[in-house]
Amino acid sequence: MMQEVYLDNSATTKCSEEAAKLMYKVLCDDYGNPSSMHNKGVEAERYITEAKKIIAASLKCDEREILFTSGGTESDNMALIGVANANKRSGMHIITTCVEHPAILETCDYLEKQGFEITYLSVDEYGKIKLDELEASIRKDTILVSIMHTNNEIGALEPIAEAGAIIKRVNPNTLFHVDAVQGFGKFRILPKKMNIDLLSVSSHKIHGPKGVGFLYIGNKVKIHPIIWGGGQQKGMRSGTENVPGIAGMAEAVRLCYATLDEDVTKLYNLKQYFIDEVVALDGITVNGITQDIHGCAPHIISVSVEGIRAEVLLHALEQKGVYVSSGSACASNKPAISGTLKAIGVKNNLLDSTIRVSMSVYTTKEEIDYTLQCLKEIIPALRKYTRH
Repeated sequence: MMQEVYLDNSATTKCSEEAAKLMYKVLCDDYGNPSSMHNKGVEAERYITEAKKIIAASLKCDEREILFTSGGTESDNMALIGVANANKRSGMHIITTCVEHPAILETCDYLEKQGFEITYLSVDEYGKIKLDELEASIRKDTILVSIMHTNNEIGALEPIAEAGAIIKRVNPNTLFHVDAVQGFGKFRILPKKMNIDLLSVSSHKIHGPKGVGFLYIGNKVKIHPIIWGGGQQKGMRSGTENVPGIAGMAEAVRLCYATLDEDVTKLYNLKQYFIDEVVALDGITVNGITQDIHGCAPHIISVSVEGIRAEVLLHALEQKGVYVSSGSACASNKPAISGTLKAIGVKNNLLDSTIRVSMSVYTTKEEIDYTLQCLKEIIPALRKYTRH
């Protein structure tokens, strides 16, 4: 009987039963509008208040610094466009990296068309920025630096704390935004300690529901809304709050930080095991892995398979019940070579032959063994039919 193995957790995760049950209760029992003055509204408002407490505790920040959004993309857009519009009199220069998620890169492209100047930092072979390049790029008119915490394709971890310290030393007025969509729930991220002014998070990457996320906004940050209307969330994001989604996300946050250390240890062990086994196969390269595996994310593995197109391998694995990705799911509808793989120097013949394996706390060693067995069977068979 064919097994089902889901290894595309960087695209989305399975919603936990606890989060789903709580959402059902909010949808069907406590369904009031949190803006309403009666008891049903007050009931709904309590879920939002409790969610802020849980999330703020995970970041060690003030509850008033949490703004609920529809997910990582909106949080990124809000951070960049909101800060750019509010601070353009102080400067029109923004710094980011060449390996960001499309939610950042496309927004930077938009801001460039509005007259802002964007500097794109390069990365080394492991996908990490060079701190001296960051330092040299900061100017008097630099209003914002945006650097991702964890790369969604190869799992590179950026030196966020070191970058934050440099930014504030060189120009204390420059704001620091971190896209933590892939890092939150895998690491303890403390904005105050790391000099982070804005932080983007998405619920569906941590076993919460889709369509909800949050943006941490430090209390001294000057930022304008990008959505206008009824003035909810103190006018920073109008629109009736997604109470079931917010409650489900907070439950997911509570659960993942309750067992964080043991979960991350398990993921690193599975990752090391998979890498050790897969590199023993002929013509396989694992991308962006530092000498110490703890120097990269515990759940993401980028694998290049010589002589086989990623799309072909992906569908061959799917036939065996194994689900992986050929790159960022958010860019999968735009057939293009990965900018991240190019940036880290992956050979041209492997750029279109790279899959992403991404695990979760639900992933088992048995599932990894089954996936490895499938690869051992599929790769030689596919290479037999590859034209040279």
